[in-house]
Amino acid sequence: MNRIFKFFVFLFVISTLYYVLCTSVRAEGEFLTDFDVTYKVKDTGITEVNNKITLTNIFSNLYATSYSIVLDNINPTNIKAYDEKGPLEIIKNVSDKTISLQVKFANPVVGKDKSRVFWVSFEEPSFAIRTGEVWEVSIPRLSETARFASYYINLEVPESFGQEAYISPTPRDTFKLDGLLKYKFNKEDVSKTGITAGFGQFQVFSFSLSYHLENPLNKESTTEIALPPDTAFQKVYYSNLNPRPTNMEVDSDGNWIGIFDLKPRERVDVTATGYVQIFASQRPYPRPTQETLNDNLIEQTYWEINDPVIVNEAKKFKTAREIYDFVATKLKYDYERVKPNVERLGAVKALQNPDSAICMEFTDLFIALARAVGIPAREVNGFAYTENPIIQPLSLVNDVLHAWPEYYDYEKGVWIPVDPTWASTTGGVDYFNKLDLRHFTFVIHGKSSTEPYPAGSYKLGSNPQKDVFVSFGQLPVERNSKIAIKANLSKWIPLIANKLDIAISNPGPNAIYNITPIVYFDGVAIKSNNSFDILMPFQTYKTYIDIPFSFLGTKTPEKVRIVIEGEEIVVSTSKTQVIIYNLLFIFAISIVVLLTIIIRLKKWKFPKLNF
Repeated sequence: MNRIFKFFVFLFVISTLYYVLCTSVRAEGEFLTDFDVTYKVKDTGITEVNNKITLTNIFSNLYATSYSIVLDNINPTNIKAYDEKGPLEIIKNVSDKTISLQVKFANPVVGKDKSRVFWVSFEEPSFAIRTGEVWEVSIPRLSETARFASYYINLEVPESFGQEAYISPTPRDTFKLDGLLKYKFNKEDVSKTGITAGFGQFQVFSFSLSYHLENPLNKESTTEIALPPDTAFQKVYYSNLNPRPTNMEVDSDGNWIGIFDLKPRERVDVTATGYVQIFASQRPYPRPTQETLNDNLIEQTYWEINDPVIVNEAKKFKTAREIYDFVATKLKYDYERVKPNVERLGAVKALQNPDSAICMEFTDLFIALARAVGIPAREVNGFAYTENPIIQPLSLVNDVLHAWPEYYDYEKGVWIPVDPTWASTTGGVDYFNKLDLRHFTFVIHGKSSTEPYPAGSYKLGSNPQKDVFVSFGQLPVERNSKIAIKANLSKWIPLIANKLDIAISNPGPNAIYNITPIVYFDGVAIKSNNSFDILMPFQTYKTYIDIPFSFLGTKTPEKVRIVIEGEEIVVSTSKTQVIIYNLLFIFAISIVVLLTIIIRLKKWKFPKLNF
C-alpha cells in the first residue's frame, strides 16, 4: 500500500505541473509566439514531446537570438532542437526542480512580421503510467503566466492501450490513424486542468475487508453486514468470505446483505476477500423497479428536498448536469474536516457553509437538488483512489471512505455515477460525462440516507484497527460460479401431490443473473414459475416443485430432472412405491368405510364378552 501511495503522490505532482515557456532576450510583447505541441505516447509508456514553435517579429528592428523553455518537475531526456536547416544548439540548465532548455539561433530573422519556425523535442517517462489494467495519461496544464498567440496540443496514444475509458477535457477532434488514437486540444482546453485520460476496458482492484460483529444479548440474535455489490459499472468476484453467512439478501437499492446468526454474547470477525472489476462503460444489468425510483425521490435525513432553501435553489435547474456544475463550483473542499467521525452537515447546511464542505456535503447537496427537481438520485459510499496527497493518507490509514452521487438516466436505463467533489478539487476535470476507473462501490444509499453501513464501519473497541485494504490487482483465474443443486422429496401424504424441495446455492465467486430452472418430467419439459433475478455468492435460494398426483400414478413421473445454468440433478419419485402405498391406503380406507356402513346398518353385531 505504501508503494501505491507514493505512486499516486507522484502522479498528483505530475498532473499539476506548469509548462512555462518564454523568450530569453526580449519582452514577450515584442514577438508573437505560436505553439503546436504533440505528445506522442509510445507502446512502452515513454512520451515523445515535440514542440513546434513559431516566433513572429512585431517590430522591424528587433529579433530573437535565443528562446527558453522552462520545465517544472519534469526530467526530459533525449533533448533535441532544430529548424528547417538542421540542428540548433541547446543548453540545459538545472536549478532545483526547474529545468531550462535554451535554444540558440545561428542566423537572425529580421523584419516586421517575419517568422522563425523551429522545433524542440524531448522524451518524458512519467506522462503515461500503467496502473493495474489501465494506461493513465496526464499532460500538465499551462502556466497562468504563459502568453501565446495560439497554442494547440495533439495527443497521440497507441491503439494497443485499449479503448478510451475517459478523457478530460473533451477533445476538439478525435480520429484514428496509423494505429494511433489522436486527440486535438487548444489553449483554452488545457489552461485550467491539463489533460487526464485513461485507456482500457476495465480496472481491477483486489480487496480485503473486515467486519467485527458482536451479540450483546443473552439469547441468539441475527445481524447483517453490507458486502460490495455488483452495479452497472462494477462486477465483484469473492475468493472467500469467512465465516460464511447464514444466507444472503439483496435490498431494493441493490445492496448485498450478508446475514449471520450469532450465539449469546458471541463476537465474530468476518473477513471478505476478492476482486472487483471496474468498467469504463455500463454493462448489462437489471433495471430498478418504479417503486425503487420513487423511493429515490423522497426526502430523507440530510436530503431536505422540502426545505425552502433547497426548494428555491432547485428552481434554477432542470438537468443533472446543471446541478453537478453548480455543486462543483458553489462548494469549496475543506481539507481540515477530512477525519474520522466528522459531523455530516447535510444539504441545507452545505449551502449555508459552502467553504466547509467535504465529499458528503457535495453528495448530499447534489442528491437533494436532483430529487427536488424530480430526478432520482442516491449516494454511494466506497473506496476511491486519488492523487491528492492530503486525502490519500487518511484513506490508507483510518478507513475514511469517499462518497459520490448517482442519478438515474431514464433514456439509458441506468444509474450514472458522477463526482462533483473531484471536479472541484481538480479545478474542473470532467467527472460527469464519464467517471474514471477508480471508484469502487461498497454500499448504496437510496431508500435510506444512512444505511446500510459500508465496510470499515463495523468496528469494536476504542482503538479500532484498519479494516479496509484495496490495491491494484488482476482478474482471478476462476471467474464463473457453478451452481450447486440439492433436491429432496417432502414427506409422503396419501392421495396428495408430493413436493420436491429444491435448494439452489451459489458458492461463488460471482453473482448469477436471470436464472430460470428447466424441469423435466420423464424427459418432457414442463412450465416452471421458479425464475429469479439474481443468485449472489454464498446465497441459497429455496423453492419447490409439485409432483403431479393421479390414480394409479398415470400422471406421476418416475424421474424429475432439474437443469440450471448447465448444472443438473435427477431425482427419483419412487413412483412404484408411491402407487403401492396409495393402493394400500385406499384399500385400508375402503375396509374402514365398509365396516362403518355395516355397523350403522346393524347388520353386524360384535359378540359380547363375559368375564
